[in-house]
Amino acid sequence: MSNKSYGLTDAEHRYLLETTVREHSLLNELRQETMAMPMARMQIAPEQAQFMQLLINMLGASHTIEIGVFTGYSTLATALALPPEGRIIACDTSKEYTDVARRYWEQAGVDYKIDLRLGPAAETLAAMIASGEREYYDFAFIDADKENYAQYYEQCLTLLRPGGLIAIDNALWDGRVAEPGEDEETRAIQKVNALVGADDRVECSLVPIGDGLLLARKL
Repeated sequence: MSNKSYGLTDAEHRYLLETTVREHSLLNELRQETMAMPMARMQIAPEQAQFMQLLINMLGASHTIEIGVFTGYSTLATALALPPEGRIIACDTSKEYTDVARRYWEQAGVDYKIDLRLGPAAETLAAMIASGEREYYDFAFIDADKENYAQYYEQCLTLLRPGGLIAIDNALWDGRVAEPGEDEETRAIQKVNALVGADDRVECSLVPIGDGLLLARKL
C-alpha cells in the first residue's frame, strides 16, 4: 500500500498533498514513473517520505541504512535530507529496479552519498557488524522481505548508536495484522510488531502513516 497513508480517503490525501507535502520535483517524477510499474505498491507514500526526512533531520543523522530500495524513492528522500557528508548503505537484490533508482540519484546529484550493495541484506548487515560498525549508524529503514524483518531489526539495533532510530515499514499491512496470521508475511509482521512492543532496549511507536511505520528508538 503505497499511494497514500493508511485509512485516508482520496479527498483527505489530496488535501494533505496540496497543503503540507513538499515533494522534490525528482521525487515526484520518480514516483510517477514507479506508479506505472506492476509492483508500484512497494513504493512508500510521499507523506511518509517527508515524515522520514523530518525524523532524519531531527536526529541530526549522517549515517543511515536502508533495507529494500526498489526504485529508490525512499533512498532519494533520505539522501536529500542528509548533509553533504551523509552516507546511506542501501541493500537490495534487484539490479533491474535499482538501475531505475540510480538514474534519479544521479540526476539529483546525491549518488555519491549512496553505497548500493546488491545481495541478501542479512549477509550485508552481518558483514557490517563483523567489520566493527556496531553503534555507528543513526537511522535505519527496513522495507524488504517481511519474513526476515525480525532478523533485520536485531541486526540494525546492533548497528545503531544509542539514540538512533529504526523505522519499519508496512507495520499495519493493510489491516491484516489485526486478524489471525494466515500467511507467512502477515505472521512475520505480527512477530516484529510484538517483538518491538515488548523490547525494553527501545522506546517505540506505531504511526499510521503510509502502510504503518513502526518506530523504535534505541535506548
